[in-house]
Amino acid sequence: MEQKELDRYKELLLAKREELSTAWKGRDELAPSAGHLQGDPADQASAASEAAIQVRLHQTDSKLLRAIDDALARIARGNYGTCEVCGEPISAARLTAVPWTRLCLNCKAEQG
Repeated sequence: MEQKELDRYKELLLAKREELSTAWKGRDELAPSAGHLQGDPADQASAASEAAIQVRLHQTDSKLLRAIDDALARIARGNYGTCEVCGEPISAARLTAVPWTRLCLNCKAEQG
């Protein structure tokens, strides 16, 4: 892969990492602490549900941030864009759509 392409993917990865980091700034408390629920039972249930959703989003974003960091490390090592299962190059279209991917489309489809 040419350096120009690697630089473009690196920019995509860094932009996505910044987007995720910015989305979580200012969210000091994801879920209300036990005993701090206010309102009637319906309000409390709604707040608990929202807190659970926020925790799930944070977990998903954390996994994505790790995948982005892993992809940046692969760029640094010089093995970015190669499928970790079959060893074939990952298509440019797939890397543009999911620049943190480790697998080509065929291997991902087989994985489920």
